[in-house]
Amino acid sequence: MGLLKVLRPLWVQVLVGVALGLLVGALWPTFGAALKPLGDAFVKLIKMAVAPVIFCTVAGGIARMGDMKAFGRLGLRTLVYFEVISTFALAIGLIVGEVLHPGAGFNINPATLDPKIAAGYAAKAAHGQSLVDYLMNLIPDSFVGAFAGGDLLQVLVVAILAGFACTQMGSFGDRAAAAFDSIAELFFGIIGVVVRLAPIAAFGAMAFTVGKFGVASLVQLGALVGTFYLTSLLFVLIVLGAVAAWSGFSILKFLAYIRDELLIVLGASSSEAALPLIMAKLQRLGAGKGTVGLVVPTGYSFNLDGTNIYMTLATLFLAQATNTPLSLGQEASLLGVAMLTSKGASGVSGAGFITLAATLAVIPDLPISALALLVGVDRFMSACRALTNFVGNGVGTLVIARWEGDLDRAKLKAELDRGPVANSEVLLEEPLPD
Repeated sequence: MGLLKVLRPLWVQVLVGVALGLLVGALWPTFGAALKPLGDAFVKLIKMAVAPVIFCTVAGGIARMGDMKAFGRLGLRTLVYFEVISTFALAIGLIVGEVLHPGAGFNINPATLDPKIAAGYAAKAAHGQSLVDYLMNLIPDSFVGAFAGGDLLQVLVVAILAGFACTQMGSFGDRAAAAFDSIAELFFGIIGVVVRLAPIAAFGAMAFTVGKFGVASLVQLGALVGTFYLTSLLFVLIVLGAVAAWSGFSILKFLAYIRDELLIVLGASSSEAALPLIMAKLQRLGAGKGTVGLVVPTGYSFNLDGTNIYMTLATLFLAQATNTPLSLGQEASLLGVAMLTSKGASGVSGAGFITLAATLAVIPDLPISALALLVGVDRFMSACRALTNFVGNGVGTLVIARWEGDLDRAKLKAELDRGPVANSEVLLEEPLPD
């Protein structure tokens, strides 16, 4: 009975799953690599409910907001905050790379690298969109198409239109908003059931990572991996910690409060795996439903702090490892281009690597084949990218909610002081707060 009590919390089960996955992947790599579908299936089950949750939350929030000027102000402030924090993340990755030189001493000749290894990622990066194409892609081909394709920004556009329509429809709009809330609760209930499978997903995903790429690749490029994890940790504790303190809450208490979600993101190596869960938690912390509904999904495309750190740090690593000198002008160009390319990355594992391939185009002296150096450890760094992105969006939502006067600060303090609440229990047993 004592052991069962210890294993009862979800976060403990996820940790056990991660540990067992590491063990299986190390001892039986072929079998471990075959367990990839366990993690993929979990992410797909969660993503199945993401679009309906975002649509219902955003549409219902705008319908209740009523004031279109307030909504426009919220959107503008959200984009300004995201751009400032993203720039900080990019600059920190650049500075740390220059100070610590994680690629120094490798002395790799790019001509000896197999270009085929990175060719697939480079091909995907080459199909980048122009600004006009990107804006046109925000408009779905049909109402249902936005949900079928799983594009969060398309769902957001449809939800905003639906919310605006509700504000013009009087009592019918009020009833529609209430219906949106009820549907959202249904999907949160579905997520509450699915999230119980997180330990199995963490086991499968970690077994695949270690079995496929091996511990040896992690050890070989340990300097880069360690530098990236350290940089991301310092960014969260210092930069986001300062922002959180300015907004009246402790970053450490916030991290403890969302520990279940952090472990799910770690196990799945995808921040989207916990997107609906963090939306529920942020509302419990006192952020308004409309603010949460707009800021969180927008942040998954425009506020990817971990991906930003990775792009500048990894680029400098590749340049140092291949003895490719970079001028101050090239580094400045790298920073500017990365500010744009990072906006196209999503929370799904692997998107950061593709975005890095697109960013390398700004440095013609650095061959794209150098990406082959990172293939073996990118999966390990993907988990850190996802965690940093996830924390950054959570903190950003609370900060913007406070900026908008849409944050119950007393409730925030009370919830953080009380400590973490398991999402599996919250979503199944308690209604979402208004």
